[in-house]
Amino acid sequence: MLGAIIGDIVGSRFEFSEPPQPGFKLFTPDCDYTDDTICTIAIADAILNGKSYRDALLEWCRRYPEPMGSYGGKFYQWVNSDNPQPYGSFGNGSAMRVSPVAWLFEDFSDVQEQARLSAMPSHNHPEGVKGAECIATLCYWLRTCRITKDEVERKVEKLWGYEIPSLRDIYKIGSENHFDGTCMETVPMAIRCFLESQNFEDAIRIAVLADGDTDTKANITGALAEAFYEVPEPLIEKAFSYLPDDMLDIITQYSQRIGEKI
Repeated sequence: MLGAIIGDIVGSRFEFSEPPQPGFKLFTPDCDYTDDTICTIAIADAILNGKSYRDALLEWCRRYPEPMGSYGGKFYQWVNSDNPQPYGSFGNGSAMRVSPVAWLFEDFSDVQEQARLSAMPSHNHPEGVKGAECIATLCYWLRTCRITKDEVERKVEKLWGYEIPSLRDIYKIGSENHFDGTCMETVPMAIRCFLESQNFEDAIRIAVLADGDTDTKANITGALAEAFYEVPEPLIEKAFSYLPDDMLDIITQYSQRIGEKI
């Protein structure tokens, strides 16, 4: 979850701006949290405080109606509907918000089921559900050492049918100003960015340099990287400086639950 939030904030300033360049500064005054962080916090709040995923998402997104970069059009309509119903989305939002599930549940079957349930309020298309299940499962496996980094690509292709593109192909797509807004695109791209990395910061940089949906790609990559690498404390502290107190409160609850010391 913390890795996802860091990735979101670092990637935020590039999504609708000039393409990132090698050596870019991770944090600047132009960075901020986006809908990715809001929705990730909402999923954690639901688990920690016994709320439904639907109610928590609506509560947090209505509390922060105009985040940096805004919400996707259909998701915005869902948030502001009088009676929000699932709308068959296979957008990458289900995968970018799921990381708390991988840390707040200890049983593998619970992780899979809760990942599915976290997607269902809005992203109930099979591809939307699959994206959430894939990322939650990988984060769980990596953090519990049930899988090595070298095994990830084979497992992903076998269990979820994703073909993981090469980093060269991902960067080529990014250079063509293509915006990867679906689970089918962003999830495999983020997995490759993680697989090519040497440490947590390197993973975030690789994901951002892929351009396109930079905040979400870095969010998902950051979630995977946190489950495998140590996250540098200065990056955590800097990311926290962008967040309001109510989000920090949920992060404190989350950290206490999983036994981390923030």
